[in-house]
Amino acid sequence: MSMPMAHLVDDDEAIRDALSWLLKSRGIPCASYNSAEAFLAAWSKDMSGCIVLDMRMSGQSGLDCFDQLVARESTLPVIFLTGHGDVPLAVATLKKGAFDFFEKPFNDNDLASRVEEAIALDARQRAASATVDSVNARISTLTTRERQIMDLVLAGKFNKVIADELNISMRTVEVHRANLFDKMQVKTAVELANLLKPGH
Repeated sequence: MSMPMAHLVDDDEAIRDALSWLLKSRGIPCASYNSAEAFLAAWSKDMSGCIVLDMRMSGQSGLDCFDQLVARESTLPVIFLTGHGDVPLAVATLKKGAFDFFEKPFNDNDLASRVEEAIALDARQRAASATVDSVNARISTLTTRERQIMDLVLAGKFNKVIADELNISMRTVEVHRANLFDKMQVKTAVELANLLKPGH
């Protein structure tokens, strides 16, 4: 995965330079793009951090760029920079999933702080997604029988009840249960339940 950074997309060179300088002075790495097209050409799923996107640019607008990112399932938080007349539009983009918007002229420190928060949010989402992927990978190693036993363990059933329900011996349940816990990398049924909770 690429290094977390702020991706600045604005067709105004003076604003790009000022933002770049501001963020670098706060220790935030950034990359600049002079158009939505340039950014979309460079974009990849591996990019991490956030996007600071000007709403109105010559060529493709920030809104068009945002819609394309949504279509590509980009998870990067987007902070829009807007002119005075674009506030209703900016509010509409928040409802579509943008992270925030700043009306020009904006307060430098406020914007830099929001960029830091957006980058932190992206890092948290990526960590959560990696955890889900890792749990799903573990589940995929289970046999059909181990999955059945996992479901019954999660339903709070004891080994004897599981043995009766599945028509197998207690010893067989214990073996499957041990294998299941081993593959899922847990020691107890509670740990297993917590691992599989939504949001983990």
